[in-house]
Order: sequence, then structure tokens, then C-alpha cells
Amino acid sequence: MNIVFNCYPEGKKRALTMSYDDGNVADRRLVEIFDRYGIRGTFHLNSARLDKQGSLTSEELPVLFANHEISCHTYTHPFPNTVPREGLIYEICEDRRTLEKLSGYPVRGMSYPYGEYNAEVISLFRSLGMEYSRTTRATGGFGIPEDFMQWHPTCHHRADLMAKLEIFKNPPRRIPNLMLFYVWGHSFEFNNENNWDLIETFCRDASGLEDVWYATNIQIVDYITALRALRFGIDRTTVYNPSAIPVWFTADGQTVKVRPGQTLKL
Repeated sequence: MNIVFNCYPEGKKRALTMSYDDGNVADRRLVEIFDRYGIRGTFHLNSARLDKQGSLTSEELPVLFANHEISCHTYTHPFPNTVPREGLIYEICEDRRTLEKLSGYPVRGMSYPYGEYNAEVISLFRSLGMEYSRTTRATGGFGIPEDFMQWHPTCHHRADLMAKLEIFKNPPRRIPNLMLFYVWGHSFEFNNENNWDLIETFCRDASGLEDVWYATNIQIVDYITALRALRFGIDRTTVYNPSAIPVWFTADGQTVKVRPGQTLKL
């Protein structure tokens, strides 16, 4: 039996996720655009900056980001490679502690300040409960990372965004595997560059696609982790889903759904 991991929830083959840093007040306008078009995003916040001029307020976060994910970006936004181990522990733990009190849920992901990291930083952050971290190194492609602690996005929103959307919407060939379009940036850049029309047009044109899953960063991580955790019999005619969420794949070209905790004969 030919088993292929090529489905997101409901058998969809493509996913779109957005990722924005720093918690600037311009996030309010960006969230309004996302919500209007059904786009889902993750907002990486430096909680030490909250309630200061130009930044979001603590009390608005639960309502503002109700349809999105609140995620870490360290407490004060230092260069990770220049901070001692004890300082990095403080940066993640304080950011998590503050954001979890405000969001009401475990904060499990982040983006690297200045896109800076190394092997020791990755190992430490993973030990502090981080399950993914976005870099600033664009791939230009639509692949799934092997290691979510080195999650390279497709592109910054400045980088031929609409051209990449056209490729995403109209792939040059049949989609054999999962496609993931991952856009990142800072909301204040739209103010600085006076180009809010760019993200408005992108969200409008990217919305409402039947074969696209609109998800936050952690939703992508949870789903792919569950998909990779499936256990198959040696002859691939039975499958067990040990996770807490349903997953989909194809078996001999047919879409299969496996519910949480289910053992299914194929």
C-alpha cells in the first residue's frame, strides 16, 4: 500500500500562515485585515515592551489576538548570541510567564530576535519549552521544515509577495506533497513604507481558497507533529494515531482520516 503524508486537515494540500514580530501598535490594523479575510497569524511579542509608547497594551491582547497565536520573541529583544545562558533563560521564562498570564494558554513557540541563533541557543530554548522558532532566512519555497526550531519562512512580505502567491495558488505541476506558504515581517513596516495596500491585496487574493488551510504557526507544528507520530503496521494495512488531534493522509491515492487514539484498518 502506498502511504503519502500529503494532507492537512480535511484533506487540504496547502496551508498559509503569517508571522509578525515585536507587538507594535500597527498590529491592530494588521489583525483587522487578517480577521476580515479569514487569515490566521502568529504574533511574536516582547512582553517587556507592552504598555509602552508605540506598543500594544497588556489588557488588549486576549481580544485582539483571539483568532491568532500569541508567541514569544524574548522578554527584551536582545541579540541571543551575545547573552549568557542565564540571561537567555530569563528572557524566555519571563516572556512566557507574562504572555501565558495574558493569553490564558501555554506559549510554546517563538521567533529569534534579529534572526540570530546557534546550536546552543536552539538546545537551550527547546529545554525551556519552545517547540518551534522562526528564523529570518527566507527559502523562497513552500516546504515543511525538518526541525521546527529552525523554521525558515517562505519570504518577508517585501519579497515579491504577490508573485509568490500566484505560484502558491497555481503550482506549475500537480502538488505531490504538502505546500506551506509562510510570510513574516513587522506591522510597523507598512506604516514606514506606506504600503498597507500590499498586505490588504495579498490577504484579499489569498483568502477563501477551498484547498488551503489558514493556520497559526503552532497549529502547523501540532498537525505535522501528529502526522509524523502516526504508527503503521509492518505491511502498512493498519495505522494508529497516538495524538490528540485527527490527521489525514492518502493511501493508494485515497484520502484517509484517522481520529485521535484510533487504530484503523486500511
